[in-house]
Amino acid sequence: MLTLRAEPAAPSPADHGEGPVWDADRAELLWVDIAAGLLRRAAVDADGQLTETGSVRAGDTVGVVAPAAAGGWLAAAGGGFTHVAADGTARVLVDLAAEGGGEADGGTRMNDGACDRRGRFFAGTMAFDERPGAGTLYRLDTDGTVTTVLDGLTVSNGLGWSPDERTVYLADSGPGLVHAFTYDPAGGAFTECRVLLETGGPDGVADGLAVDDEGCLWTAMWGGGQVRRWSPDGELLAVVEVPVAHTSSCTFAGPGRDLLVISTAHGGGDEREAGRLFTVRPGVTGPPAQPYRGPLAGLRQP
Repeated sequence: MLTLRAEPAAPSPADHGEGPVWDADRAELLWVDIAAGLLRRAAVDADGQLTETGSVRAGDTVGVVAPAAAGGWLAAAGGGFTHVAADGTARVLVDLAAEGGGEADGGTRMNDGACDRRGRFFAGTMAFDERPGAGTLYRLDTDGTVTTVLDGLTVSNGLGWSPDERTVYLADSGPGLVHAFTYDPAGGAFTECRVLLETGGPDGVADGLAVDDEGCLWTAMWGGGQVRRWSPDGELLAVVEVPVAHTSSCTFAGPGRDLLVISTAHGGGDEREAGRLFTVRPGVTGPPAQPYRGPLAGLRQP
């Protein structure tokens, strides 16, 4: 089994760094600070060096962002979807009726997600108190319709597709499971669920994830200080050691899409580098982020 060690990157730490994605069209890395509600951006050079280029506020909390084909970015923020324009102006497109509210009153917030190749944006939710069954996965279609895909989740988290688009992987970090569903690229439906991974204990629970160009999964292990590479059958192939317990997500970035960028978060301890981005070259490449290809107005709730 291959063991690698990630090194800290230059951008300043976040409180809860999450959701790194590579926008190939704009040649920039995007990631979020959930608690601060920030979308952050960085350039990545051929040597794998990251240079932060700016940040904008997307909401009170922001779980994940995707490039928008119509311009700017689409964020799963607060209890719904928000468009962030190139000038930094944030405009709420829809507040989901079943989501939102504050931490004190048992509310929920948007968490992780991603776009498929057709440009549909999938984003999930979780309760602030992480109570079981409060999470839902939504699909924002390219006609502006919002559809409930899955409910009864706890912490709807990392999402990624196999290279042939026939399988979609979803992490539910509450029970520590990574599910593999049969995926319909034409309609965006999830069917035929199986449990690919059961995680937990000292190795951490699966959080955000990426799928590389060979079809293997890379899961950030929240609480375990690692990112792990798995075969499509669930065989452990490689471990990336990170000197921060709460690794939260990862993506392939840079001109060659061969740099694994790992986000981390504070966990209440005294880890000096918690919240930083970390990088490593694992010897494989991964796909860039897909943009949302739908409208930026007139979204319709389920």
